[in-house]
Amino acid sequence: MDKFQLEMRDISIEFPGVKALKGANFKTSGGIIHALVGANGAGKSTLMKVLSGVYTHWEGTILINGEEHNIRTVKDSKDRGIEIVYQEVDVALIPYLSVAENIMLDQMVMNHEGKQFVNWHEVRRKAGEILKKLKVDIPVNVNVENLSLAQKQMVLIARALSRDCKLLIMDEPTAPLSQAETEELFKVIRDLKAAGVGVVFITHRLPEIFQICDEITIMRDGRFITSMKVQDTSEKEVIEYMLGRSFEEIFPKCQTEIGEVCFEAKNLSDEKMIKDVSIYARKGEIVGIAGLVGAGKTELCKALFGAIPLKTGEIYLNGKKLSIQQPYMAVSQGLALVPEERRKEGVLIDEPVHTNLTLPSIKSFVKRGFIDFIKEYQVSRKMISDLNIVTPSEFQKVAFLSGGNQQKVVVGKWLIADAEVYIFDEPTKGVDVGAKKDIFELIGNLVCEGKTVIYASSEIPEILGITDRVYVMYDGKISKELVTSETTEDEILYYSAGGKN
Repeated sequence: MDKFQLEMRDISIEFPGVKALKGANFKTSGGIIHALVGANGAGKSTLMKVLSGVYTHWEGTILINGEEHNIRTVKDSKDRGIEIVYQEVDVALIPYLSVAENIMLDQMVMNHEGKQFVNWHEVRRKAGEILKKLKVDIPVNVNVENLSLAQKQMVLIARALSRDCKLLIMDEPTAPLSQAETEELFKVIRDLKAAGVGVVFITHRLPEIFQICDEITIMRDGRFITSMKVQDTSEKEVIEYMLGRSFEEIFPKCQTEIGEVCFEAKNLSDEKMIKDVSIYARKGEIVGIAGLVGAGKTELCKALFGAIPLKTGEIYLNGKKLSIQQPYMAVSQGLALVPEERRKEGVLIDEPVHTNLTLPSIKSFVKRGFIDFIKEYQVSRKMISDLNIVTPSEFQKVAFLSGGNQQKVVVGKWLIADAEVYIFDEPTKGVDVGAKKDIFELIGNLVCEGKTVIYASSEIPEILGITDRVYVMYDGKISKELVTSETTEDEILYYSAGGKN
């Protein structure tokens, strides 16, 4: 069989107010793991959505094995052996269907037209075979809504492999995975490469590129910048191509005096994950919550914000016991949460930027029963400017913003609301190095103003770079409290994996 060859030439596409791709080029082949990188808004995901048939109004040329193909639907792309696994897993899965049904969904839809019956035994058998190949132990009869984020990602990968896949596009595939799960995924990717399948690997985690990829294409501002073999470049050079200037990632934090204890949670437990957790944070302090995927960081953040009901425990702010049964109660008492799943829980993607930015503080824009839209637009424009949110205007739908800019909108709405305690859950997930720096500066400015920040992340370099103290979680419990300046990555990893004193 001839080796699969793909070439995209002069691809352009426009959305309302935004030219997302400007004559972009991309070239790869079967048996190659090809990294596609760029800052948020560079156009890499857009380019791959053109290739996968999601966007139809593009201009340019797509060549497969030297022959021009007019890909205008998802089916067009799949019929040519091109599959894509998206970063936002919940958007691509049907929660009330089983694992087997989600994996075999394409075949059930495309191969059973006009048929009255489905061979459910065969559906489950084939799904089980694919999961076994991936070395993933997930029951095929369980509904997807009951799975963890990491398990959902693996179901999407299994779906892509259920067809005759010649090119697999993976958009931030490791973002929700633990280190062990990432290693298992890399084994699968290497097996696919050995079988002649091409892989396009979109990631913001540069070390992964040098660990798994053969070639790299870099985009900036909707354009192709350069392409090369991974062995011929370095992280520093890649970042400079991405940003168009030299860049050294730093963790800016205002040197401010840390005050008295402002926020305290005592003996928190829920029905499932959180087990007798106690933490405290002081004014002007950044407190890290570290741990591997599944340790309970996200559940703790949600519990502090009233999004997960607690069985036991008490929460105090400035010495006053809080009553938080729902998120709106947390907001009214000075707490803010920037959630891990921004599209699902952090923003209203079909609403404009100004609506998202002002929603938590909408009462301050109401005058005599009516919303003062002029004031709302003015405040939104100032926040867009302050946070450097890349958008044509405050009226742009959040769905059309890049991941990093969506994250800035999530943060911006709480800045307008002026909370006292800011809880960040994996705030840099799927965010490029430039946007990361903006987020770190923003957090630094918060503590300069005397705010309190709780920063949950599985990225240990970030924990070491930005926090003052860190609580390490393992199996739903706090396994260790550490002073950041006195600890190391190895020590945090040790306690994250269940190590004891």
